[in-house]
Amino acid sequence: MDDIPFWQRKTLTQMTQQEWESLCDGCGRCCLNKLEDEETGRIYFTDVGCRLLDAETCRCADYEHRLKKVPDCLQLTPDNVPDLNWLPPTCGYRLVAHGKDLYWWHPLVSGDPETVHIAGVSVRGRVSASETDVPEDQLEDYLVSWPMRVPAGARRKGLGTRSPEPAAAAPKQPRTRSGQR
Repeated sequence: MDDIPFWQRKTLTQMTQQEWESLCDGCGRCCLNKLEDEETGRIYFTDVGCRLLDAETCRCADYEHRLKKVPDCLQLTPDNVPDLNWLPPTCGYRLVAHGKDLYWWHPLVSGDPETVHIAGVSVRGRVSASETDVPEDQLEDYLVSWPMRVPAGARRKGLGTRSPEPAAAAPKQPRTRSGQR
C-alpha cells in the first residue's frame, strides 16, 4: 500500500497539511486576475498577476500572509476545490478531487519542481503585468484563454489524461473583478 502515492489512495480531506500543500504544482495560474461576467457567472482569466505573484518562480511572494495582504485571495480547501470550476484543468487539486491522476510533469511525479515550467504549464514568461500596474477598468484588455487549456507539451499518454476544457469566448463586457485567485 505504501508504494501507492498518497494522492492515489487518499481523498483531499484525508491528506495531511504537508500532503495538501504538495499538491500545488507551482504553475501560478490560479494567481492570475480573473473577471466574472455578472450575468452568466462565467470566469475569464487575464494575464495580469496578483500583486504577490512572483512571475519568475510562479509562487506567492508572501504565502503565509497572503490572505491578509490580498483580501480577495481565495484559500483553497478540500471542501471548496470540487466546486471551483475556474481552477485550470491541469491543477493537482482539481485532478485529485475528480479522481484523476497527476500529470508527468507534476513535481510529485517527476521529482523536479522545474518540470511544470519545462512542460509549458506555468505562467513563467506569460504574465504581462502585475495588478498594481493595471487599473481595474482595463483588465478586460488582458483577457487570455490559455490558463484553461492543457499545453501540448504537458500531455503524455497514460498519465493524467483528460480532455482540455474548451476555452470560453470572451464576455462582451465583464462587469466585476472576481475575488477568486
